[in-house]
Amino acid sequence: MTEPITIYKLMILALLQRSDAPLSGTQLSDFFLEKEYTNYFTVQEALHELDESAFIKKEPTHSNTHYSVTPAGKETLSFFSDKLSAGIYQDIEEYLITNRLAIQETASLLANYYKAPGERYAVRCQLKERGHSRIDLTVTVQDREIAQAICENWKKQSTDVYEYLMDLLVK
Repeated sequence: MTEPITIYKLMILALLQRSDAPLSGTQLSDFFLEKEYTNYFTVQEALHELDESAFIKKEPTHSNTHYSVTPAGKETLSFFSDKLSAGIYQDIEEYLITNRLAIQETASLLANYYKAPGERYAVRCQLKERGHSRIDLTVTVQDREIAQAICENWKKQSTDVYEYLMDLLVK
């Protein structure tokens, strides 16, 4: 019999492979918790082991981490996909269909900040559509609080900022 942690890792790989966009750590945890497969800590352990094995790629942001499956992860899943039941695959499909809009929104609006030289912070804001950048903007600010505010406001105002910049630049 296969160990439960192995099944959870295969489930994560299947979720990531079948998703049209990277999934956040929150979205992955929500799947397992909503379906009552396991707890949050086991999901985190499985994600860590998959990352250590280079079966998934993680991209941290200031508020969450996004995950996608690597070619090695896809290959591994192809070898062991028969370990997952039809019911698990059905739960995965239902979750992805039900949460499609939230998944696309999370993957299309990215904002992160990092320490820049000279006691400053660089804030990178991205708006993507179908995996392609519509805008990729990096600004430098004086302190961390401003960087955090920009990241939070980007989620609410990215479309307005994009439209405003386009209007200014096209004139």
